[in-house]
Amino acid sequence: MTETSLWDRAAALAVRPDGRRLPEVVALGSALPTVAELFDFMRDAELRFATLRLRVEERSQTARGEDVVTMEAIVRHPGDAKVTTTRGDLGPNAEYEIWISDGEIVRTYASAHRLGTQRPVRNRPRGLDDPDFPGTSKVYEPLTALPMETLPDTFVHPAGYCQNVLATGRCFVTGSALVSGREAILLECDHPRTTELPGDRPDFHISIAVDRDTGVILRLVESIGEPVTRHAEVVELQPDTPLPPSAFVFVFPTGTTMLF
Repeated sequence: MTETSLWDRAAALAVRPDGRRLPEVVALGSALPTVAELFDFMRDAELRFATLRLRVEERSQTARGEDVVTMEAIVRHPGDAKVTTTRGDLGPNAEYEIWISDGEIVRTYASAHRLGTQRPVRNRPRGLDDPDFPGTSKVYEPLTALPMETLPDTFVHPAGYCQNVLATGRCFVTGSALVSGREAILLECDHPRTTELPGDRPDFHISIAVDRDTGVILRLVESIGEPVTRHAEVVELQPDTPLPPSAFVFVFPTGTTMLF
């Protein structure tokens, strides 16, 4: 069990002269890693596979009761990604949202309102590789982007989550377990994002499980005191799985209203 100090290595991986990015830590040893070693391993998660199929189920408590969201993501490096989000019922008439990108153009579609968008990929902040900047001011540059601030992005690109959320609390590696049939490293985080201002919740707690082979997050549980407020778990993880040629083909349905 290891407590962490501030970790600021989200953007610390060096790029080789030929432009390739390889994971700094190829594989974890048989012993449990320290928190810093686990974060270093997680940062390079997407560099350990060429293709990925991922399905996440998220359960959260709202004023209307339990809310269930399913997110299915497929990735092919470099650049190709597709995320389908379905809320509640998974039947043939379920409402869904699609986000798909080839690394240059992003298209989205929401079935509930038949609304679509198509735009170039947004430019990321420039100049953050300045060596004079502290590590906490730098951001991870994904090999293949996913929709920002979503669970697929957090699970596959956990560097920013480690640096900006987990490392702000007291973290402990507590052991290992099987999660969705895969061996995982367990980490607990007490009171992340401390503000020390009125309204701060010292009883906020995060538990995560990290895939020992890839570094992808397999489970994320948030709680305030005893009640669990959010539970997200990978129910399917297939790294380096064959993807059909049509995996990233998408045509807007007839009747779609294009916003831009």
